[in-house]
Amino acid sequence: MAARERFNRQMHGQSFDRCFHMEFGYWEENYREWDLFVEHGITNEAQANVFFGFDPIEIVWGNHWISPAFEEKVLERRGDKLIVQNREGLIAEVPAGNHSTIPHYISSPITTPEDWARIKAERFVVDDPARSIDVEGISKRHPQDRDYPLGIDCGSMIGKIRDLLTFEGICYAWSDYPDMLEDMVETCCLLVENTLDQLLGKLTFDFASGWEDICFNHGPILPPSFFRDVIAPRYKRISSKLRNHGINLWYMDCDGDVRPLLPIFMESGINCLFPYEVNSCAHPGVLLDQYEGLRIMGGVDKMQLKEGPEAILAYLQSLAPYVARGGYIPFCDHRCPPDVSPANYLYYLDLKEKMFGME
Repeated sequence: MAARERFNRQMHGQSFDRCFHMEFGYWEENYREWDLFVEHGITNEAQANVFFGFDPIEIVWGNHWISPAFEEKVLERRGDKLIVQNREGLIAEVPAGNHSTIPHYISSPITTPEDWARIKAERFVVDDPARSIDVEGISKRHPQDRDYPLGIDCGSMIGKIRDLLTFEGICYAWSDYPDMLEDMVETCCLLVENTLDQLLGKLTFDFASGWEDICFNHGPILPPSFFRDVIAPRYKRISSKLRNHGINLWYMDCDGDVRPLLPIFMESGINCLFPYEVNSCAHPGVLLDQYEGLRIMGGVDKMQLKEGPEAILAYLQSLAPYVARGGYIPFCDHRCPPDVSPANYLYYLDLKEKMFGME
């Protein structure tokens, strides 16, 4: 089978020749610290995918966030830290070296409805010409007779807003400025719909993608009632457009414990989790057994990859029944960290290929 047929049959519970073979990438440190990568001149995910022989998979992205972006710049240096402004206008403290870490955010460009009104008028204009998509060019790059699965990105209804407001800021907005927060969600939905209206019907897509990262190890940042009342209606609008064009697989990239939100996701048309973190949630099989129609991509516990061959074997064996029945593609449950040794990672890939027919 070609990669496209394999992906679609596996994710829809039909017979397939072997498991779709993919991974979710690596920390930037891996490209500097893994001898496996250094010795072969591998400096990015695209090169790694070719090196390991993974199945190709592509996504078409629209311009449905801040446009124009803020200028990225260094504002000052404080010892071994830099104070920077990022593309979303956030002021953050970051390490001055090459070490990857989550920034410490100092301030957001939006704290009040007045801030949002100004930024919305400047950088969230739905009919901005910069949001126009080169449909003809994309069609040439991704022809109808392609042999790989192609997705259409459906952005974020709340995760990117969390990024923009900061963790504390979104909590204050939910409490103090609910109308502002809902207008931000509505604006995100309108921007995604603008992208979909330009692309759907012009290209044939195999799946849809989304990104939220709105949960942590104790569940969502905001209560499920907010998602049901404010977010779900927007998800349903997007899902209706997707399904009207034959797209019935929509995955959501949302780390943390997604279980309180999963029924809302599924009722709203989101039926797949990606890359599905295990340690803050549960073994993939727990949810696949509990929710009919749920699919999962990911869910290989990176903590087990650190432990070595015995732990890796046991974990992959626990996943085998779910791979066999379809609707589940196993890969590392986030970007593989550098403290997974290259030897363990190669053992994991070799074992996965052997167990799931990829040899």
